[in-house]
Amino acid sequence: MEQKYFDILVCPVTKGRLEYRRDKQELWSRQAKLAYPIKDGIPHMLENEARALSEEELAS
Repeated sequence: MEQKYFDILVCPVTKGRLEYRRDKQELWSRQAKLAYPIKDGIPHMLENEARALSEEELAS
């Protein structure tokens, strides 16, 4: 997926900015402390599919 598409996506919980993590294939919402997975190039933006970010990940 192209970066320009990631730039228009927002967190469904906070409506805030998302951070693309290429190495983990995830979109991170630091405000919501959630990581949304990207599967086969498609972001899965459902809160129940997101995983919680650890304090260590948030500090990085």
